[in-house]
Amino acid sequence: MSCRHLLPRNLARRAVACLLLALPLLAIAGCGGGEDTLVIYSPHGRDLLGLFEETYEADNPGVDVRWLDMGSQEVYDRVRSEKANPQADVWFGGPSTIFARGAEEGLLAPYRPSWAGAVDAESVGADDLYFPAYRTAPVILYNDQVVAADDIPRDWDDLLEPRFKDEILIRDPMASGTMRTFFGMMIARSVERTGSPDAGYDWLRRLDAQTKEYVINPALMVEKLNRQEGEVTVWELTDALWQRKRGAPLDFTFPASGTPIIVDSIGLVAGARHPDRAKHFIDWVGSREGQLLATREALRIPARDDLPREELPEWARRVMDEIVPAEIDRDLLSQYGADWMSRWDREIRGRSGAAADGPES
Repeated sequence: MSCRHLLPRNLARRAVACLLLALPLLAIAGCGGGEDTLVIYSPHGRDLLGLFEETYEADNPGVDVRWLDMGSQEVYDRVRSEKANPQADVWFGGPSTIFARGAEEGLLAPYRPSWAGAVDAESVGADDLYFPAYRTAPVILYNDQVVAADDIPRDWDDLLEPRFKDEILIRDPMASGTMRTFFGMMIARSVERTGSPDAGYDWLRRLDAQTKEYVINPALMVEKLNRQEGEVTVWELTDALWQRKRGAPLDFTFPASGTPIIVDSIGLVAGARHPDRAKHFIDWVGSREGQLLATREALRIPARDDLPREELPEWARRVMDEIVPAEIDRDLLSQYGADWMSRWDREIRGRSGAAADGPES
């Protein structure tokens, strides 16, 4: 029995939080936990997770891969709530800043995978507690049926133009590592330039005034964008590529002033029930086979630096050529990001004209 959908993505944020805290063991316990299982918590979505489940099980007969698909912040919350009795073996996916918090709290165990020498050493967690698996970035995603060519936002500040008043949809930042990184970049830039976060909060306050709705999950946000209930959003590159591939009326731009490159990480959960199997899976994810499979079939940008350019699909070469990496102090973001987001949630969300939580439809 496969337990692919242990935690549906379309649960409301508050309901998810309650389930994570009050019933942390229910889903896994209900599916059994035999010695042949490998339990993965991940925000990567069914496209990648389903592909990896099928491929890995075919290459490793007898292993039963089970995954929970949820937002990257929700993965962190769940692993943290289960610290005394871990249910996951592998924490797979999410910004390195969230992994750094997990490492500080003892949620990860050291493991140096076989491919450790093929990735950027600066992206590796202290004491080998986590390693980069992929790279991605937030981009400006828009409905190209309603946004005229002359109106396409080419940089972050374009989102603040009167043209987009009440036309912006934003994924709930409190549950999303992608949005936390984007919001954090704006505040970190302010700190670096002025010594204060105030200008960053002011920018986010102006974005809040433009925002029609904070949407509870990515699928609903994209659906609303397709239905022209909003015209523009900030969202993750891989999902934007998927929407284009599926024929959605959506396109994206790389902001001219730069976008933060998100180092998407993987790590061994401290106290994992199946550590040897987890280590083998981590080795496989970062192998040439695993990296190229994710790139070709699931639109992920590999973290490995040694893959020949000619082996990468055309879209990946285009991204590498066109994207403008933003300079960002990741140590600053890791240290203060959670506090920044808490303040944004308390003082800005929905107080400038945006809907605090839009109704699900």
